[in-house]
Amino acid sequence: MTAKNHVVVGLGEVLWDLLPGGKQLGGAPTNFAYITKLLGDNGVVASRVGADDLGREARQALEKLGLPAANLQLDLAHPTGTVKVQLDAAGQPKFEISENVAWDFLAWTAEWNALASEADAICFGSLAQRSPVSHKTIREFVKAARPSATRIFDVNLRQAFFCAEVLVESLKRADIMKLNDDELPRVMALLGIAHRNEESSAESLLRTFSLKLVSVTRGANGSLLVNNSGSHHHPGYPIKVADTIGAGDAFTAALVHQYLRGASLAAMNDAANRVGSWVASQIGGTPTPNATQLRDVFAANG
Repeated sequence: MTAKNHVVVGLGEVLWDLLPGGKQLGGAPTNFAYITKLLGDNGVVASRVGADDLGREARQALEKLGLPAANLQLDLAHPTGTVKVQLDAAGQPKFEISENVAWDFLAWTAEWNALASEADAICFGSLAQRSPVSHKTIREFVKAARPSATRIFDVNLRQAFFCAEVLVESLKRADIMKLNDDELPRVMALLGIAHRNEESSAESLLRTFSLKLVSVTRGANGSLLVNNSGSHHHPGYPIKVADTIGAGDAFTAALVHQYLRGASLAAMNDAANRVGSWVASQIGGTPTPNATQLRDVFAANG
């Protein structure tokens, strides 16, 4: 295990979640980088916002979360992204994602090339690759990283913003794949690979794309991790769910934090479930931990 502080980049969509109780800065890169920072690494958000009030507020909100806004590009032609979020009785969100927004036009720049070259880990998803422009930029960013950098592909099947081509291309460039139990059979069908059960499908993905780790989350029922040495099932932590926004991103952040330190499957799985469950017990994807939570949830991930 190493105590090094790593540079960990969340690459993709930064947007405002328009919740019933008001708006909150979100998007997987923000949620992921925020938890990464709480765990002690250098979380960085690489995204794009509009030259509008929501864009200015996004920069301020990132800095308030303790995240640098230096890699938040400014788009003069397109608005800052928004998502209308409705929550059901169990706290499960339903999303209506705006299109042709700033993060659909991520630009490959010298600054991002420099960031990619210093990153120890890069987490990128399928949603941000819905447009040709951002798809190309994300591909260049991942390609520009050092061979030793860990590349995490977070499957995010939202609305109709995904296709087999993007999944295959992303998996070929990834070391770690993370998806949930609802997405797994859909992904297998898109890829034309037989789906029998979670573990066999995860093993098939691991072999087919020469991955180092596959993670399947199961909501309140924990998660499955599979690598070339075996598998580990975690039952999850029983909590009272406030909402599940950002819980999967928190899970990924803790998983990557432990992976970079050479942790075992069991240690990675426990840490990721611990942090993901804590976020699900709070409102929104970037909650502020109190002293007890810092000790009980985050110290356990050190």
